Amino acid sequence: MSLRRHIDRWAADAVHAAWDWAGQVGTVGPYDRRGRRYARMGAGSGIAFPPGVVFGEQYISIGAKTMIGPFVTMAVGMGPGEPIDVPGGVVISIGDRCVIGRGVSLVGRRRIVIEDDVTFAPDIYVTDHNHAYNDLRIPIGRQWLDEDPVRIGARSWLGTGVVVLPGADIGRHVTVAAGSVVRGTIPDYSVVAGAPARVVRRYVSGEGWVPPLRHEVVTPAWWTVDDLADAPGDDGAPAPPSSSPGDDGATAPPSSSPGDDGATAPPSSAARRAP
Repeated sequence: MSLRRHIDRWAADAVHAAWDWAGQVGTVGPYDRRGRRYARMGAGSGIAFPPGVVFGEQYISIGAKTMIGPFVTMAVGMGPGEPIDVPGGVVISIGDRCVIGRGVSLVGRRRIVIEDDVTFAPDIYVTDHNHAYNDLRIPIGRQWLDEDPVRIGARSWLGTGVVVLPGADIGRHVTVAAGSVVRGTIPDYSVVAGAPARVVRRYVSGEGWVPPLRHEVVTPAWWTVDDLADAPGDDGAPAPPSSSPGDDGATAPPSSSPGDDGATAPPSSAARRAP
């Protein structure tokens, strides 16, 4: 092996080692100097290195055990230093145990609320404002901003490339399909898809998912979610279908007649199956 190839290999190893080290020491935590710039950063939370564009940290609140990935933009206002007057002093509020994926953008100036246990896939864009276009004398990009608060309900999942527009109110335990554009109100316990996003599946009390799921995923016994022990319960959840007492007081799954290998059949429904 030539000397040049040895040097290139050593240099590559050094660059990757330095990058790994920077990722470890560059992560922002609640007790770091940069972490203390935020209105709140709960215990066990972190912002991965390298960050995206971040300003207006004093208007951003992050709950406990929340992980924010690399290249995530969190911006409040038109630019650094703009004074923002909002009730409570917080514009972007991220709850406990959230995961904000790589390359997400949260851009606010009025109110963006992300409740507990929400998961964002990469490259999602959320904003509570947009340029007005009503004045034909002024270029749209230079017109003043139209603002409307945004809420993303607890335990929801947003797929890659979702756009959440001003005024969106996403309910609890909602799945938003990749690439969807969300505006308006989305009901609890639903699945939405498209641009604009529309409800394609809902959980109906006493009946289950309508249209029925193609298959139901069974959580393995070894998979534990210990940090949910202290989380508030989902007391407002709709009743499961055909509920009857099971082992240890648990309710039986939908239409609890045994199938192959003890599996249970999906909930019965007059609705057609999803394509």
